Amino acid sequence: MSNIAVVVRYIAQPDKAPDALTAVRELVATVLAKEPACAGIEILQDIANPESITLIERWPDQATFLGPHMQQPHIQAFIQSAGAFLAGPPDISFHSIAGAA
Repeated sequence: MSNIAVVVRYIAQPDKAPDALTAVRELVATVLAKEPACAGIEILQDIANPESITLIERWPDQATFLGPHMQQPHIQAFIQSAGAFLAGPPDISFHSIAGAA
């Protein structure tokens, strides 16, 4: 069960949005295939600013995201390669999932 949403905001370097989006899509596919604790990831690209790419991820808790997930080889490889297409590190925030009123 996913108890939190993690919002990850990336900014691609100028003219690198297609490369960044390709790399993010490949990473998301790997996470979904190899990490059963992840309950889903949506990829959003800003219409007005295509360099802005946001992921909305579902995880059981913050500790799972920050611990086992961030230590995965595919995450570490992405971090190492991201300097080629991202303007800097992502902005990551954690949110509780509020039920419908």
